[in-house]
Amino acid sequence: MAKPTKKSATAKPVTRPASKKAALASARKAAAPAPAKAKATAIAGKVGSKASAKADARADAQAAKREAKAEQARAAAHAPTAAVTDEAGLGWTEAEKGYFLTLDGGKLAAKNPAGKRLTSVPKELKDGEVADQLEALRDWLADHDRECIATVDQWMLRSLAVPRSVLEAVWDDPAWRRPLENAVIVAVRADGSHDPATAGLFRGVDRTKGVGVVDLDGETVWLDTERVAIPHPILVPELDAWRELVTQLGVSQGISQLHRETHAKPEGLTATSIDQFEDGKFAMLMHAVGKARALGFKVSGGFATCKVWDGGGVSEARFWIGADSPEAETLTGELSWVDDRERGLKLSEVGPVAFSEGMRMASSIYAARVVEKLEEAA
Repeated sequence: MAKPTKKSATAKPVTRPASKKAALASARKAAAPAPAKAKATAIAGKVGSKASAKADARADAQAAKREAKAEQARAAAHAPTAAVTDEAGLGWTEAEKGYFLTLDGGKLAAKNPAGKRLTSVPKELKDGEVADQLEALRDWLADHDRECIATVDQWMLRSLAVPRSVLEAVWDDPAWRRPLENAVIVAVRADGSHDPATAGLFRGVDRTKGVGVVDLDGETVWLDTERVAIPHPILVPELDAWRELVTQLGVSQGISQLHRETHAKPEGLTATSIDQFEDGKFAMLMHAVGKARALGFKVSGGFATCKVWDGGGVSEARFWIGADSPEAETLTGELSWVDDRERGLKLSEVGPVAFSEGMRMASSIYAARVVEKLEEAA
């Protein structure tokens, strides 16, 4: 089986019946807080452009707010209205024949015209328009949750500067708040650099007070800053102390930041690759490929790859897993990095985030290798 030399290192949408399409479109407009809906597409593009100019950030925020108001008006015209709210806070929407429907824990529930909750939803209600709208809304909200988590995760992986106006716009949406709350953030200076002295657990944002954080002393502090960043954990000073603080406070993070596996780059590296994860055996190449993809990594040309934005530049970690027949046995090879033009990088040229993420990728795949058990001598 072939393994590359060092030089080679450079080298589901849901299908719905036609009758539900209109319901899906209507339900999407009825989704949770309209400001966050309007931002879901705009924010990633705005933050991805570095948001370096305050004027541009303000202009983008104003445009997004105008779109949010328009979206809110459209949603009001098409949203199913909760006619009754019970003592548990569930909103019940009037359906066919005087019945009421709601979503409870993501599942449809029904009440009869007399207000008695039914043990099951009658078939004619399940096939009705209101049920279609509620189920479509449930699916959209699940997608929205995943999109918010993925977006905040990208902000963290790239340590991007996020305008305060963006946080103000999305904070009331639970889908955005979950991945944002308790993330370690820092203020971003006018020149784009991070101010580590301002680090704290993100607890909220106020138009007049600023950005609220809890510092390492457990004190609440309001930061007067126009932009913040969620730094990659390898860039967080006193990482262990922050981990201890969240444990003491009994809070959790909605993204993998403080408890993300990190690998600090040793000083004085002169090599061009890492051989620590070589010779990991997989019974079949498809097992290694499947593991890499299950972990969220792309596979191309025999390598599992991980693209990373680090220090304003882009690099890609490449871990050899094999390029033979999918059913053939394979052994893992070297871990190396290339720049955005696919030129090999020395380890000394690899940034701290790119190094850590590449090592994390290789170690995660290598951990799934076949481990031979040594038999004791008779």
